[in-house]
Parts: sequence; structure tokens; C-alpha cells
Amino acid sequence: MDQQLDLVFAALADPTRRTILSMLLEDDMAVTDVAEPFQMSLAAISKHLTILANARLISQEKRGRVKWCKLEPDALREASIWMQGFGQFEAINLDAFERFLETELSEPELTASPEHDPSDT
Repeated sequence: MDQQLDLVFAALADPTRRTILSMLLEDDMAVTDVAEPFQMSLAAISKHLTILANARLISQEKRGRVKWCKLEPDALREASIWMQGFGQFEAINLDAFERFLETELSEPELTASPEHDPSDT
């Protein structure tokens, strides 16, 4: 379970992938439709989709010549249960979780700045 949880959180760490997941909340989408709003190559979007698929957050299937992506919401269940253990999260709220991570990840950067030389003071 720990490895799967690591894959889910690694996939969620990227804003492009979170946006893709939000897009797929509406309906299944063809890969080309997923790529349309982004200013990056289809190959780059495909890499993001592969990461999401490896984390089991989406599934992909070929329908004719078109590859479709489908959200797999149950994949977030274990991550949600893990987060609820902290008592800070009720249901899956990716925006709140993103703010939490930004706060947690930005604090060490302030204290461990390589540009700050203690001998300068």
C-alpha cells in the first residue's frame, strides 16, 4: 500500500496532472482533447497521462483509433483515508491539500536558504 500511496501523491504533486484530473471529472476524454488547453506537446501530455495511469488515478483505452482517458476516483480513496488520519481533512479536497502541501514545503526553503550565509550577519 505504501508504494501505491507514494505513486498517488507523486502524481498529485504536479499542477498539470491535477488539472487533468479535474478535467476528467466531467467525462471521459480523448488524449488530444486533454492536451488541447495546455501549451505543451502531445508527448509531454502523454507522459503526464502515463504517470496518472501508473498511479491508477486514470485508465486509458483505445476506441477505434482514439485513445480515451477515464478518471478512476476510487484510487484516491486510500489517499483520502490516509489524510483523514491527520484530522485536518474531511473529504477529498485537493485544493485544501494543495494549500497544506505548499505551506509545509515552503517552510524548509525559508530556513535552509543556500543564499543565506550566517557569517554575513
